Amino acid sequence: MGSATDIATDAAATASRSVVDVLQPARALEGDGYPVRRAFPTPRIPQLDPFLAVDQTGPLDLGPGEPRGAAEHPNRGFESLTYVLDGDIEYADSTGGHGVTGPGGARWLTAGAGVLHSAQPTAAFRDAGGLQHHLQIWINLPGSLKGLRPRAQNRDAGQIPVVRRLDGSWFKVLAGTALGVTGPFRTGVPVTVVHASVAPGAAAVLPAPVGRSAAVYVLSGSGRAGAEELTDGDLAVLAHDGDSVRVEGGPVGADLLFLSGEPIGEPVVRSGPFVMNTAQEVDQAFDDYAHDRLGRYEA
Repeated sequence: MGSATDIATDAAATASRSVVDVLQPARALEGDGYPVRRAFPTPRIPQLDPFLAVDQTGPLDLGPGEPRGAAEHPNRGFESLTYVLDGDIEYADSTGGHGVTGPGGARWLTAGAGVLHSAQPTAAFRDAGGLQHHLQIWINLPGSLKGLRPRAQNRDAGQIPVVRRLDGSWFKVLAGTALGVTGPFRTGVPVTVVHASVAPGAAAVLPAPVGRSAAVYVLSGSGRAGAEELTDGDLAVLAHDGDSVRVEGGPVGADLLFLSGEPIGEPVVRSGPFVMNTAQEVDQAFDDYAHDRLGRYEA
């Protein structure tokens, strides 16, 4: 699973963060009607600046004809990371990008000034059915970057670094730097995103620099973040009292998503697929989309 580095011990941390709150996910339907488990936004946590949303689809064991995706739709003002664990996603967008993200791969889309895009299961996956499991993470952009020309970065499983440990744990660094490796994506704001599989009874220390927002979301299994017990679906929001977090695997281990990001600290006004600084900017985005001005670029 990608490039790998064996390590025997974790780097010592000067101060480990505690957990300030543990939140449960919401349920929703997205795209063409596929179900997601939403770590946030929820009424208790509208965002974790600079992160705007974390949606987990599946794992779903689907029959022939059942896999669903999202037809063409607009985005403006933020970035998204789509990470495929099982199944596949065929994407196309108004920048001319087109391709397929398979298991273990990921796509970073900078919507910036505006993009139209679709994300659908391939015809082969839709016809055959199978296991569908993916994550989508929205990351805000500061006002100074919301006008960026949109771009997409696509990486296969082999292009995303993985740190492996002798105890069976592994850590896939999708963005930022952790455990001595750096993820493959250029990001608009400094963030770290790690998919961690922590073996039963094992522990690891992940970096959460002072001043950054940070959280641990349990994709499956159970374990601990700091001194807090966590189970499947829990989101542990970390306090600003250290520069790292210790995570542990429970009796069956823990599959975790670790997030750390530098807060932007600007007003956030969001409506549907648009995330801006003011209501007027959101209104303009809807108007641009209605009049076919959004996501149209010369080749």
